[in-house]
Amino acid sequence: MGGGEPESSDSLRTFGAMVQGLREHAGLSREEFGELVRFSKHTVASVELGRRMPDATFVDRADEALGNTGALRKAAGRLGRQPGLAAWFRQWARMEATAITLYTYECRLIPGLLQTEAYARTLFTNQLPPLDDEQIEAQWVARAERQRLLRERPNTAFSFILEEQVFLRRTGGVDVTRELIDHVLEAAELRNVEVQIMPLVREAHAGLDGPMRLLETPENTWFAYCEGQRGGLLVSDSKEVSVLQKRYARMRAQALGFEDSVRLLERMRGAL
Repeated sequence: MGGGEPESSDSLRTFGAMVQGLREHAGLSREEFGELVRFSKHTVASVELGRRMPDATFVDRADEALGNTGALRKAAGRLGRQPGLAAWFRQWARMEATAITLYTYECRLIPGLLQTEAYARTLFTNQLPPLDDEQIEAQWVARAERQRLLRERPNTAFSFILEEQVFLRRTGGVDVTRELIDHVLEAAELRNVEVQIMPLVREAHAGLDGPMRLLETPENTWFAYCEGQRGGLLVSDSKEVSVLQKRYARMRAQALGFEDSVRLLERMRGAL
């Protein structure tokens, strides 16, 4: 739990500069280094630029590839901040990056993994207390980095249940909404992504207690995450997670099917 403002990235930038310096000293390009640590060159760049919190696997492989001195492992132990992500969200974001299944139900806004830059910046510029330009940029960079998951993890199953009202609100205006719908429809074409719309008029609804996220780890353990105005709750208790799984399963049956959801989005897009 904690404040929602993006945190300082000084420690991440220092760690990233250290990785870059050791990599260049070893005479490795980002692509070559990425092959050694089994991460994409884009991930390597994000870590080196201080935009991404390196997970334990990256740190261990990087340290081994760059001399196995233990320096990177020790430096990583002092990393406590991630730019652009709220304090309470960092642990979930790290789990999200390696999950094999991700379910999201949203009734307030379009979830971050599906947002366009224009839509996201509308949200950032309307936050209270206000964010400065650097904080807004950090938030967008972090969100854009997270969105790589949809395409860089094709074996991860993504499911989104979105309330029809989040599109009808037209956050940011007609042009932003039109681009947003196009973006969601494009994401829905991916084989690992399923988007369902919960219609505005629905007599029965299992998700009235609010938004939720569920994920399955590579070890087939399930976790849940629920977020409110100024904090988030990571749920690990198997009984509580099971309750949320049942609710999500019911909502999948109550929402429009995939094809009907796509047709509804296309109709809303055409009405703008």
